[in-house]
Amino acid sequence: MLLILLLVIAAVVILGGFMTAPRLSGRRRVSPFVGTKWAHRGLHDMTKGIPENSMAAFDAAVDAGYGIELDVHLTKDKQLVVFHDDTFERVCGKTGNVEETDYSEMKSYRLCGTEERIPLFSEVLRAVDGKVPLLIEVKLPNADTEICRYLVQELEHYKGRYMIQSFNCLVLRWLKKHRGEIPRGQLSSNLTESEKTPHYLLRFCVKYLLSNWICRPDFISYKWADRKNPGFWLNRVVFRAPTAAWTLHGERAVKEAGRKVDMMIFELN
Repeated sequence: MLLILLLVIAAVVILGGFMTAPRLSGRRRVSPFVGTKWAHRGLHDMTKGIPENSMAAFDAAVDAGYGIELDVHLTKDKQLVVFHDDTFERVCGKTGNVEETDYSEMKSYRLCGTEERIPLFSEVLRAVDGKVPLLIEVKLPNADTEICRYLVQELEHYKGRYMIQSFNCLVLRWLKKHRGEIPRGQLSSNLTESEKTPHYLLRFCVKYLLSNWICRPDFISYKWADRKNPGFWLNRVVFRAPTAAWTLHGERAVKEAGRKVDMMIFELN
């Protein structure tokens, strides 16, 4: 009986290790980015009239020498735009979903009551022009990975350094299959607390990084407040996967996280 129990425990450990393991070459691939401080959605600061994911926020990050974390969606008319939320209400005061709206309509929207508008991803690439590295979060609210094809086409002739991350492991699976040379990262947090999607099992697997076997990420980008997670611990300590912490508020939080992780995604306050 004891032998059977030990065999079961060993099988569970082996299976768990297989499911949560990152790509073993990830540390080498991500090494150029280790130590980077990423300005979350650009170096935004509404006290200065600089909204998130705006050209002004990206210009400020470049001027300060910080890497830029940003978010991309694919619009109804197949344009890549830089915007975080799935809907426009919070930032633009408009109704509708990004994926169901043409960019021609978005042109009239303004960010957080300023004159800043929703930028195209191509505009951001031209403005940054390799001056600082980019951490690109792909927003995929469904199972259609068409956005991945448009994204790599936009990046085809970009000379700057960049990595791609997503909560949706289908994005990372697509990159693994089609563009394995691009460093890819699994975003995660305590997703089972959220009711954003009805797929509890999927959220459970991503929370504990049990979906890593599908996409073998090069790095893990985990919410710092939820860091006491066995899957994250396994990746950071046992597998030695490069890790990023988000979102850190203020210099003290950045210093604290910097003692544990390789990269810090921060906001000024």
